Amino acid sequence: MKKYLIIFVAIFGIAFNSNAQEKKKKNAKYDIEVRGNCDMCKKRIEKAAFGVKGVKSAEWHAEDQTLHVIMDENKTSTTTISQAIAKVGHDTGEVRATDEDYANLHNCCVYDRNETK
Repeated sequence: MKKYLIIFVAIFGIAFNSNAQEKKKKNAKYDIEVRGNCDMCKKRIEKAAFGVKGVKSAEWHAEDQTLHVIMDENKTSTTTISQAIAKVGHDTGEVRATDEDYANLHNCCVYDRNETK
């Protein structure tokens, strides 16, 4: 009888613990700061974001230098998205593009990096 009681308590404890964990959202909305200038930047930034598995929507606005993202938190994170964007030459609030990636930007896409973190 003790054996069954111990098994029951162990199963109940595991089930209770798994419900207590924070559930990740499938349609989480985030705003990511991304530096850029023009429509070419917009296309490049959005393409890089959509290249990350789990990104459902990505729209960059030059006016406020913000990428509005809807993503599945079970598949990706804002850091992963920022890393993908930095690889195409754009600094984000989390990740700075390498000097080499930044240098590959078209002339009209070159933004002032002194303003970034």
